[in-house]
Amino acid sequence: MTEPVLPINREVKDLEADKLLGFQMSVAGIEGITFLTFGEPGFDTPTVVKEATKAAIDGNRSHYGNSQGEPAVRQAVLDYMKDRYDLDYPGIENVVITLGVTEAMQAIFKTLLQRGDGLLIPEPAYGSYFASLSLAGGVAVSVDTTNNGFKLTPALVDEAVAKATVPVRAVLLNYPSNPTGVTYTEAEITALAACFKKHGIWVISDEIYSELTYEQEHFSIGKLLPEQSLVVNGLSKSHAMTGYRLGFILGSADVIQYVQKVHGSLTYSAPTFIEDGAVAALKMSRQDLQYMTDSYEERRDFSRQALEELGFDVVDPEGAFYLFAKIPADFGTDGWAFAEKLAHEGKVAVIPRAAFSHFEDANQYIRISYAASQEQLTEGFAKLKAYVEKARANR
Repeated sequence: MTEPVLPINREVKDLEADKLLGFQMSVAGIEGITFLTFGEPGFDTPTVVKEATKAAIDGNRSHYGNSQGEPAVRQAVLDYMKDRYDLDYPGIENVVITLGVTEAMQAIFKTLLQRGDGLLIPEPAYGSYFASLSLAGGVAVSVDTTNNGFKLTPALVDEAVAKATVPVRAVLLNYPSNPTGVTYTEAEITALAACFKKHGIWVISDEIYSELTYEQEHFSIGKLLPEQSLVVNGLSKSHAMTGYRLGFILGSADVIQYVQKVHGSLTYSAPTFIEDGAVAALKMSRQDLQYMTDSYEERRDFSRQALEELGFDVVDPEGAFYLFAKIPADFGTDGWAFAEKLAHEGKVAVIPRAAFSHFEDANQYIRISYAASQEQLTEGFAKLKAYVEKARANR
């Protein structure tokens, strides 16, 4: 009898493992370690959302829902995006409700890209993008933004398109950024929009951290390129609803209808009781949620000062809840090695830049999340200080 061969799809077999998750798993078993790694809001889901979700369950809202999203939640998304960012779409046919941003990206990549098409990705970038792109058959056209304040510019776009060996069909923006915390001004977005229009490049704009900006209001590129962009957002970060897995995509109905076909084949629909909870979340005012932003800003300032006092060069953190910092020169240029030693000897977990980038000549950076509680941050930075000072004293 012939032994069966395990029929693993070649693209899945060759799929690059997520380095961020891999690093976290590698240090997870260290006794007494303090994690400053997770992009998990350090708050509970608002009570009004929990109550609406529980009421939906009690009301037997547990049957199949509308695959594109219940009309009520899609209308709430339209109202929310209009109120927050002055984005104006004609109707609920312009919205798809997804299971978080990760599923949204998979649906969009599969919709917009033919096998072998290129996607411009400013790096460093969230690692999950690359796996989703690979599964869709797309090709990453990576752009190193290190020397441009970690921002994409029209000049970098022009250069990348000119040098690309594959047809560049779209660009992926993520702002405020994970992992750098940088964001774009209205003037910068306007210049980029003109560049994308010139090249005929579709824009995929991941704006999941749009509510978490500190010195300026978020400006969505969807305002400038409504017929050439897909805006992705959700409730995980803004409303501390990571476990609810509720995201949404907005765009022209001409393209949304095809995104919906892919989304429907991936997940069919989000749970109806989760969507009811999402309606309650989307109806909350910005003032209702301001306590989160204010607290993150305080934690950002505390964390930044702690790093700078130890000699870290911190990228200006304009949004999200991450600090991207270059390790002190006396610790070398290998951020991965630094993060490993810090975890094992200093009992603090941070994420090295190499988890977010394919460029090897600027890996002396680490990412720290300040979404953790103030108590956890205080503990983590005390350990970091002790590790750095001990290492310097022993030289």
